[in-house]
Amino acid sequence: MIRQELFFDTKRPDADLYDRLAREARSGEVGYYRLPEDPQGVCDEIAAYIEKDDIKSCRTIVVVGIGGSSLGTKAIDRLLFHTSNRNKKRLLFLENVDPIEQQSIMKGLKLDESLFIIISKSGSTIETTSHFKYLLEHFNLSFEDERFKRQFVFITDSGSPLDRFGAKYGLKVFHIPHNVGGRFSVLSAVGLLPLALVGYDIKALLSGAKTLKDSFFAKNEDLMVKKAHYYATHAGQYPINVLFSYGSAFEEFNAWYVQLWAESLGKIDKNGERRGLTPVGLIGSVDQHSFLQLIIEGPKNKTVTMIKIEDFETDPKIPDISLPYLEKTDYINGHGFGELLGAQCDATMQSIVDQGVSVDRLVIERLDEKSAGYLIFYYELLTSLTGALLEVNTYDQPGVELGKQILKSKFS
Repeated sequence: MIRQELFFDTKRPDADLYDRLAREARSGEVGYYRLPEDPQGVCDEIAAYIEKDDIKSCRTIVVVGIGGSSLGTKAIDRLLFHTSNRNKKRLLFLENVDPIEQQSIMKGLKLDESLFIIISKSGSTIETTSHFKYLLEHFNLSFEDERFKRQFVFITDSGSPLDRFGAKYGLKVFHIPHNVGGRFSVLSAVGLLPLALVGYDIKALLSGAKTLKDSFFAKNEDLMVKKAHYYATHAGQYPINVLFSYGSAFEEFNAWYVQLWAESLGKIDKNGERRGLTPVGLIGSVDQHSFLQLIIEGPKNKTVTMIKIEDFETDPKIPDISLPYLEKTDYINGHGFGELLGAQCDATMQSIVDQGVSVDRLVIERLDEKSAGYLIFYYELLTSLTGALLEVNTYDQPGVELGKQILKSKFS
């Protein structure tokens, strides 16, 4: 499904690192570890919901949420958009409160053809509730309107303000487990509902995650543990972690990774020291023509992870045409575009390794629901491991909360 390769030296992993995460999982304080087993039966609940005639008739799915409520869903949809399971429904996202973007998304939206998924773990995210209010006014909906109850669904924590609102007015509500943080929630209803609505096999997605989970807790993922140990123990020397993903389908995945890594690891540790690693997401081969120069000849303060797809399942050939004056490009004639991209990944990686930069690679056999679930869970586990080694609370975000308090004071 996915194999990992390390191109730097590091120590043999300490078995206690597996045990630390196992204890964390058993404690029940961190709930994302259990999501691959679908303990709440969310897949069956979703299957029943999307079979309703008024839901099946919706041609546009609008996710109203931000950060952990949207990035993971966007990532997986972009990774799998080319696959045969993807249906023709539009999947849109009302996230940022940028008025230009908002109005662009609103153009052409028809209430009776759209399903609006309001997602907020806390139930009171200011961007989400602001878009929600706008939608109510735009479509002239009252709380008692049957169209409101039919075309809107909520995903939130049980007992949150949004949950109580939904219960009062009879809306369908899916619950996020209390012990699952927003940026770790894509394998809950947060991601599973919209992904199922556009046709993906969400049980296969969870199955891919479970494959890695079982392997990890059987202590069979030494390369991942070595990588986390290297990142944590060399954080002062290599504070920047570059994810160089070869394929445009990874653009939204990179954005999800940036949030997960930055918001989880950028903390004050138990000794009062500022800790953190800075994530950078790049796309190959595009960023070979920009950021690569900095990696090769800039400060040696970065690690690099390459992601490569082995089988694109479609690979049109570069025509055997010789262009006058451009004959030096003929060496690639007759080869596939995917073959070229893979070779570029290999060549770029070798050039980085040759400069003494610490590099590892994830090789994905093909992009499908199982590999997407595996990849998501890989980065969640890697984040938990690295956070434990940095001795920070991987699952809170006090710095973000401070900004929210200041914002509120500006409007008071």
